[in-house]
Amino acid sequence: MDFHSRTNRYAYTNRQASQGWKNIIQEKVHLTGLRGADLGCGGGIYTRALIDLGAARMTGVDFSEVMIETAKSDSSQLPSIDFIRGNALQSGLATDEVDFVLERALIHHIAVENLVQVFAEAKRVLKTNGVFIIQDRTPEDILLPGSPEHIRGYFFDLFPRLLDEEMSRRHSHGTVTEALQKAGFNKVEKLVLWEERRTYPTVDELSDDLTRRVGRSILHKLTDEELKELVAYVKQQLNSAGIQEQINEKDRWTIWFAYMR
Repeated sequence: MDFHSRTNRYAYTNRQASQGWKNIIQEKVHLTGLRGADLGCGGGIYTRALIDLGAARMTGVDFSEVMIETAKSDSSQLPSIDFIRGNALQSGLATDEVDFVLERALIHHIAVENLVQVFAEAKRVLKTNGVFIIQDRTPEDILLPGSPEHIRGYFFDLFPRLLDEEMSRRHSHGTVTEALQKAGFNKVEKLVLWEERRTYPTVDELSDDLTRRVGRSILHKLTDEELKELVAYVKQQLNSAGIQEQINEKDRWTIWFAYMR
């Protein structure tokens, strides 16, 4: 997916952070009054969610000017959020500037040899006793079979090359933990979250979402004809499972909370 293309500017802006995600963040981090950074913020969905959870001020950072423009537009009523252009290696933030850093769905874009540098940048901008929150999928999260809840698994059933693509860019828990330790984080906690993605009243509404590739960068690897084939396959699988309506789609994620203690 081309994150710099204006045709994709709304691909990651039409969802809200799930309550399950909010609950985990609230349980682990007391956000009230804190200043945070969202590195790889995209359209700002989670930047805004962190303000809703009590953060006093947020800075969203993204390498795409298009995404930054969209995030600013969608957050215009929230003066406590700033958006700047930067990247995970050079965020543009000052040293010791924030109390917490979020990197959600970012590190699978980072080559393994650059993970330590990316994590060191997060450490640089964190204040003493700050917390670094990383959310991404591990190979274990990816290798789950398709089901009415885990729609993503159907993609890989039909197109194994998509699974190869996913596995090639996903880092294991051990790799992430080792890189965090090398970057200077001496305490790391790991949690697994089944995050509610979206509820579709009907199979046709899910099919429409898939056809438009909304918020699913992996589907940009398929041709239009292959995408039609995938939509038909997903409908067939759901029909076989007796599912005609109320599809509660979820994605499994791994979340790491890293500390300097």
